[in-house]
Amino acid sequence: MNALDFGFVTADFLRDFILQGLWFTLRLTAISAVLGVMLGTVLALMRLSRNKLLNLVSAAYVDTLRSVPLVMVILWFYLLIPLLTGQAIGKETSALITFTLFEAAYFAEIMRAGILSVPAGQTAAGLAVGMSPAQTMQLIVLPQAFRNMLPVLMTQIIVMLQDTSLVYAIGAYDLLKGFQLAGQNLGRPIEGYLLAAVVYFVICYGLSAAVRRLQQRIAIIR
Repeated sequence: MNALDFGFVTADFLRDFILQGLWFTLRLTAISAVLGVMLGTVLALMRLSRNKLLNLVSAAYVDTLRSVPLVMVILWFYLLIPLLTGQAIGKETSALITFTLFEAAYFAEIMRAGILSVPAGQTAAGLAVGMSPAQTMQLIVLPQAFRNMLPVLMTQIIVMLQDTSLVYAIGAYDLLKGFQLAGQNLGRPIEGYLLAAVVYFVICYGLSAAVRRLQQRIAIIR
């Protein structure tokens, strides 16, 4: 068996194979996180609503997506939507929509916990000074909920970044795909996968360290 050789790691290697996949992975994570948190917050408010229909719709959405493997959702969306609409939407767009909709189910539960963590007295105080229930939620409750749950939200985003590697199932050019192609084309598949693991570890470990520092700062504020 040949010894491991990483001599192929050059500037050309990074430019030709890695940067495109890295950019897609980071872009997919960032956009899906922002849109997912927004949709998840709406779902959380629906779940907490006194309107039984809104509550039921939100619960069904969250429970269904949290019970299905992400890779299956990726495949279903990529393969079924063109059949239903008669028009392909592309690998990257399909991945973006899928991750947004899927992760919103997890963000919804995080935000619901964050909203419930805000003392009821905060809502009462907002109403007492003349705010409407919507204003109280928007200006008092949600900011505190976001602050309380920010470390958990960030942790879920790290998990989502790791999960972006599942877009290999539809052939999207993400970070893992870049290393896979590099390993195949350069005759070093094992080294390619090892390098991919190292890069994912460095990124996720750095983000995890940032989350720990954020938790400490929030604890001090409290």
